[in-house]
Amino acid sequence: METYATALTYAIPGFVILILLEYLVSRWKGIPVNQAMDTISSISSGITDTLRSLTGLAVIIISYDWMVDHIALIEIKSSVLVYIITFIGLDFVGYWSHRFNHTINLFWNRHIIHHSSEEFNLACALRQSISAIISIYFFLYIPLALLGIPANVVALVAPIHLFAQFWYHTRLVDKMGVLEHIIVTPSHHRVHHAINDEYLDKNYSQIFIFWDKLFGTFQEEIPEKPPVYGVKKPVNTWNPFFINFMHAWGILKDAWRTKNIIDKIRIWYMPTGWRPEDVKEKYPIQIITDPYSREKYKTESSLFLKLWSWIQLTITIALLYYLLVSFGNLDFLEIINYAIFLMVSIFAYTSLMDRHIISIYSEIVKLGLGVYYINKGDGWFGIDTLFNGATYLVLGYIIISFIMAIYFQFVEKKYSVRHIDPMI
Repeated sequence: METYATALTYAIPGFVILILLEYLVSRWKGIPVNQAMDTISSISSGITDTLRSLTGLAVIIISYDWMVDHIALIEIKSSVLVYIITFIGLDFVGYWSHRFNHTINLFWNRHIIHHSSEEFNLACALRQSISAIISIYFFLYIPLALLGIPANVVALVAPIHLFAQFWYHTRLVDKMGVLEHIIVTPSHHRVHHAINDEYLDKNYSQIFIFWDKLFGTFQEEIPEKPPVYGVKKPVNTWNPFFINFMHAWGILKDAWRTKNIIDKIRIWYMPTGWRPEDVKEKYPIQIITDPYSREKYKTESSLFLKLWSWIQLTITIALLYYLLVSFGNLDFLEIINYAIFLMVSIFAYTSLMDRHIISIYSEIVKLGLGVYYINKGDGWFGIDTLFNGATYLVLGYIIISFIMAIYFQFVEKKYSVRHIDPMI
């Protein structure tokens, strides 16, 4: 895990630079691809997934190490060919796990966060799930295990394979000629994120597009049918925690409400979006039928609230970065406590972006945790080794965050700011 934390210290600045570059190019081209609250929500979601990974919050039913030790037919030594085979094998795994997430009702809860943005940009690539804590796709790794691919090779290639999926989440790159027939391009992935009927459940591939062509799920982007992004049932929130669990919560409510015993069971594994007939009639939900008339979710936010939300995100990234560089110096409980604080903080400011009153209660919890950790640890997780008084800066931020939440919820009146550039 410490190796992963070190890798992130290099990856995160790279992601931030590319997101800023995309924004600048979009302004230059006059193609608005960012909306402030949406971008903040996307990056915040990426932080929650990073925290989940760093804390080891995952249940592995059968580990890859165990499979290699018990079912490998041959033993392969590390070589360039092994790394190539591993990369292609992981891409095969990625295609099918991705497809299962889209087509099985409960499993969609593992993936909805990634599609929840109504924009399509590099920031939305960071919307990754914290709800997928159980590793259920171990069986897809059996071919790699049978070949005897070493576990350490898989562990090295997997993050590379994941990070390689970042770049094509953009509207600024058109079709790429011959590469359209080999790799997943921005055009292919725009199709995948679209809610147009022509594009639904297409282009599951992660690196090599030939999986879709081989298994019949390929769809080319049609110039006359511009993609509309999001999900059929709008999430209508900036809070990544709500988004991560709202689909499973909806299934649970439908399973409780239906009178049909069989439906109570099969709703979990039916195709995504399936609902029992009696529930569907009595408890209708909003589904987008005409994507071109869809209104994007937005909250009435002053320029001040937008700027404060950017400040919150910037401070959160800085605190996360300190956790990454200090990872080897902290014990497991300290890492868990640090992660809890950051998650509460993200919950609080994204709820404030929604103008939800729960943001106040979240800030109270955040203030309590911050004071407790500082008092218990005689400082903020050793941050004073960077420079004297760093703990006081963290404490000052926590107090100001609480005061600002009160201000925005009870003092500042909500008002429309249509004249303000939404890309700010």
